[in-house]
Amino acid sequence: MYPPQIEAIRRERENFNKRKLKAGQWGKTFGEGLLRTKTANDWMIQEFGKPAARQLFGSLWFENELCILYADTNMGKSVLAVQIADCLTKCYSFEPFYNEAVEPLKVLYVDFELSAKQFEARYIKQAQLDTYLFSPNFYRSEFNPGADDGIACDNYGRQVQDAISTAVSDTKAKVLIIDNITYAGNGIQNANPALSLMKALKALKIKFGLSILVLAHTPKRNAYKPLTVNDLQGSKMLINFADSAFAIGQSYAMPGMRYIKQIKQRNQKEEFGENNICLIRQEKQINFLRYTFEGNAREADHFRRPETQEKEFLKQQVLEMHQKGHTLRQIADELGVHFTTVGRILKKSGTADR
Repeated sequence: MYPPQIEAIRRERENFNKRKLKAGQWGKTFGEGLLRTKTANDWMIQEFGKPAARQLFGSLWFENELCILYADTNMGKSVLAVQIADCLTKCYSFEPFYNEAVEPLKVLYVDFELSAKQFEARYIKQAQLDTYLFSPNFYRSEFNPGADDGIACDNYGRQVQDAISTAVSDTKAKVLIIDNITYAGNGIQNANPALSLMKALKALKIKFGLSILVLAHTPKRNAYKPLTVNDLQGSKMLINFADSAFAIGQSYAMPGMRYIKQIKQRNQKEEFGENNICLIRQEKQINFLRYTFEGNAREADHFRRPETQEKEFLKQQVLEMHQKGHTLRQIADELGVHFTTVGRILKKSGTADR
């Protein structure tokens, strides 16, 4: 939110522009069909004074963008997406990914991955049956088992897209999250179906003034190399027509750690690229499964290492933790290895009995 004086100037300028356009003193628009044509200066005048797009998830996703979040299976895409939705519906930020919306936003989360019971299990403390209280602005959709089975239809993708459009209209949502893109269209590995799907999502975005986040998978990838646009599963058309994209990767240097990397952006320069990835760790805070920010790092430091380097790195970690007084089982649990492996490393280094 800008200071009142600035807001007043912006409104005055915008109203001035409207009066000039109405009076025919500025510009001319050619064509009333598929294309609208003006001079470049007229487009600049039209947009002058309008507020810039607000950040919804830091510089990774802006208002009115079609954004893709992709990662391998079990990397926690859905966990992060629900956390983002919770931020937007309750008007708070998951730092350093700031939410600049000044009011709670209505979010529709279309969940093709989890059943209602699986969703509940992530947001309940079983011992006390204490469930997390989401905002009334948070809507969730899933397949209706009583409806016709659209999967068998030739126009399955169109049927799903129409259902999403109806749900957006019914809920008056301003943010749409689709988990995941595989269920929203047929044959997205090929260029034409992928292009048709992205066109449909773009049309949906324009029709309802939406900000859209779509979740997607990565195929089996080389863990010795950085995440790139080529790691998104499906046709290259998907990311070509997206406004922005970011991905979740696995850290092989710090067990249990993952990272977020910015892949594509249009609204500002790259902030979280390969030299400034965001380390995140998954945790359950009472009854809410979420990620916490653990700092920034270079992506290259978290690649899978060749076997000899990996063994040497594991040895260094074991010895450091042993010197700090950790037990074999504590070291094993932290590093994700068997405690007998820890014992062998300590025995070979001659520190097992120290």
